[in-house]
Amino acid sequence: MADGEIFRVMLRMQIKPGMAGDFERTWLEVGDAVTSHPANLGQWLSRGDDEEDVYYVVSDWVSEPRFREFETSDRHLNHRAKLHPYRSAGSMTTMRVVAHLVPEGRPLSRHEWEIAK
Repeated sequence: MADGEIFRVMLRMQIKPGMAGDFERTWLEVGDAVTSHPANLGQWLSRGDDEEDVYYVVSDWVSEPRFREFETSDRHLNHRAKLHPYRSAGSMTTMRVVAHLVPEGRPLSRHEWEIAK
């Protein structure tokens, strides 16, 4: 893995009907089990718009080996156990960020953006 390359993990979680609110609260309560790990660069919880009760968790890591170290830790297994009662299905996808673009300068108005070259 090249220096500076980010290892990203995306979880797709199907939550049992009627449990979305409790899932979100629990996820927020136990989230520091992920973000406090020294190899974690941040994580996000998103609710899907296309399917009811589907959530996505995205987390960024300094490397795949460091993520795998976290993934098999007792603290993570405890974290997962607290979220498991809400899940009816799930999957995990891993990837490497190959590019990251950020806006430069001040925000433009729509008109300024439309006429920019």
